[in-house]
Amino acid sequence: MSTNVFVRRSPAEVFDFLADARNLALWSSGVASVDPAQVCPGHGAVYRYRFPGRRRPHLLVCAEYDPARRIAFRGRRMWSPLGTQVPLYSFDLLPHADGTLVRLSVTSTLTAALLLLAPLVAMAWRRDLPADSLKLRELLGDPVAPPTAATAPAAPTAPAPAGEPEPPVPSATAMRTAPAPHGFDYAH
Repeated sequence: MSTNVFVRRSPAEVFDFLADARNLALWSSGVASVDPAQVCPGHGAVYRYRFPGRRRPHLLVCAEYDPARRIAFRGRRMWSPLGTQVPLYSFDLLPHADGTLVRLSVTSTLTAALLLLAPLVAMAWRRDLPADSLKLRELLGDPVAPPTAATAPAAPTAPAPAGEPEPPVPSATAMRTAPAPHGFDYAH
């Protein structure tokens, strides 16, 4: 199964985000969690991850690594009483206008009785992959430039009506933001 999504970031930025497999757990329905240990991205890099519905971790190996163009991760064979499954998550990046067109593909190699479930597996990916691509686009969002006086003038505020108290201004500690995903700098 494959789908495309447009992201308003350069191919290098998108590739850097995808090359850190720990980020897959943030948006991909095919990855429940990835061990947080730092792994140097590149061909042959090995991550420990959990496939949804599985208790034990499995290995996810970087099978292809072509900077700013293509990256793929292959899960090691997962056994079940019905057969085995080997997932392959691949991402092709194409420069496009003011961003990157990302082609997300998932291939599940099934054996034994799991082959009988292939239509259900395909149906699930047809349902989930487009939603995953939208999560990826939302997570990467547009590049955020720090505001400057020339580009972000202070908006005038109207005085509060007589007799009504002004709303409180939140303190800096109340305005916390979520941390950036592994290896990704929102302000880049």
